[in-house]
Amino acid sequence: MNNQQPTTNNQQQYQGGFTLFIAIIATGTLLLIAAGMANLAVRQDVISTLSQNSQHAFYAADAGMECALYWDVKNPDYDWSAFSPSQPSQSITCNGESTDVGGSQTSNFEFTLLPDPYCVAVTVSKTNVGSTVVTTIESKGYNTCDPLNPRRVERAVRATHCIPGPCP
Repeated sequence: MNNQQPTTNNQQQYQGGFTLFIAIIATGTLLLIAAGMANLAVRQDVISTLSQNSQHAFYAADAGMECALYWDVKNPDYDWSAFSPSQPSQSITCNGESTDVGGSQTSNFEFTLLPDPYCVAVTVSKTNVGSTVVTTIESKGYNTCDPLNPRRVERAVRATHCIPGPCP
């Protein structure tokens, strides 16, 4: 004798709906996990790009500082500087670009680092404190020369040195 009870259409529909419900929940969970991982990957890419842009801006600022220091102390006797306020303006060259500086207490110049378009803006100030000449060099580097670029990063370095001897 057959002990199985005949199934009705209602029971078959209920079992088919439950399987579909489980499949939708599993698919949704996997979709949420994939979306979270994709969001994390995009954020990490943005952070990596910002870090790289910051590094380029810092290296540009460092190049501007090195150029200004070179032209400031080019003479080993320290009696001549391209940025001297008491001398007429001098022509200096940084990265193949020439500009006139000196002749005033503050000199400003800019240049572009190629092949990548990184820009540098340098300010050199000379002040007398007693018999000591205090020189302050501030170099600002940018990862792009376009001031309207929303991803533009600025990094600056500043150096102060005194001739003769220690700074007051």
